[in-house]
Amino acid sequence: MVVIIKIGTFFLNFIYFFIKLFPVKKQVTFISRQSNEVPFEFRMIAKELRRRDPDIKIKYLCRTLDGGIQSSVWNKVKYAFHMFTQMYYIATSKVVILDTYCIVVSLLKHKKQLKVIQMWHSMGTMKKFGYQILDQGEGSDSKVAHAMKMHHNYDYIFCAGEGYLHILAVGFNYEDDYMRVYPLPRVDLLQSRHYKEKKRKQIFEKYPKLKEKPVILYVPTFRKDETRFVDACSKIMKSLDEDYNLVMKLHPLSKMKIDTEKVFACEEFSSFEMLFAADYVVSDYSCIIYEAAILNLPIHFYNFDLDEYEGVRGLNIDYKNDLPGMISDDFGKIMNAIKYETYDFDKLNDLKNKYIRPTNHATKDIADFVESLL
Repeated sequence: MVVIIKIGTFFLNFIYFFIKLFPVKKQVTFISRQSNEVPFEFRMIAKELRRRDPDIKIKYLCRTLDGGIQSSVWNKVKYAFHMFTQMYYIATSKVVILDTYCIVVSLLKHKKQLKVIQMWHSMGTMKKFGYQILDQGEGSDSKVAHAMKMHHNYDYIFCAGEGYLHILAVGFNYEDDYMRVYPLPRVDLLQSRHYKEKKRKQIFEKYPKLKEKPVILYVPTFRKDETRFVDACSKIMKSLDEDYNLVMKLHPLSKMKIDTEKVFACEEFSSFEMLFAADYVVSDYSCIIYEAAILNLPIHFYNFDLDEYEGVRGLNIDYKNDLPGMISDDFGKIMNAIKYETYDFDKLNDLKNKYIRPTNHATKDIADFVESLL
């Protein structure tokens, strides 16, 4: 595998040498492997940049490699052609903004004037990732990671707050000097009364029954082996109080089927959007908790597989001491806490203040920074 990667890297750099002969433009290229759709935060930044200077060129390159390294030959071929497109726009841009790992950004030798910003796709990283978990459980093989130059060539890495700065630097294998505290643009939406009211209206128009009872939003993280997860979800059904509505937003890669006769899947809306209709949030190791904290939503933690998860993945947070709300592997206890116990909002605020720098203009701040590089 390593030999194949080295040969492929040489081949790509040979082609890229000629692509780099094209002139650089006043251009910002946004690249994502998270979705085939353009992330809304890319659009927010681009809109602000264009408002300031209509001459700034914007290019979005968003495509997933379904199945990753295990994907079909045809999917690999299609993504290879997409990589050539990426190479052209990277070579002709002044700034590239990523929200995840990008193969050609890390593997290739770029022009000196190019600036690459890693704007990670979540508000933090409760779970260990990247270089923190090489050769462990769900981590990458270290030989392959080094051959692929995983997360190389970043000039700046954004994080939401000082509490995560060093943790993210370690995960990306960078010194702290590369880090910049810029919360994601979604912070602006989370603090916008207009956006919240608009989104709630859209959700309740589509699902009017959600207005009849308080809404519990369950947002679990992804597990490669869902055996225990399926059993844990069945226990949720047994413990759910009939005075509450439950919305389950599974990870996009999850293969579990939701019984929509008992709970709401709300497939038309993302987990982020559903926060605006929620009264309570239940999670486990998902970074959506930071977004919920900004909305001041009571958060509880259903950690039915904490022992296993710490073994295969590991956590960047003091799970039992830093987190607010009920923490239990028994959903019945969480249900009782929601229904009968007084919530500790001071501890919720402590979590928020530790990991997210407060701001009312996250998008503007990022646009300021990007504009300074053009």
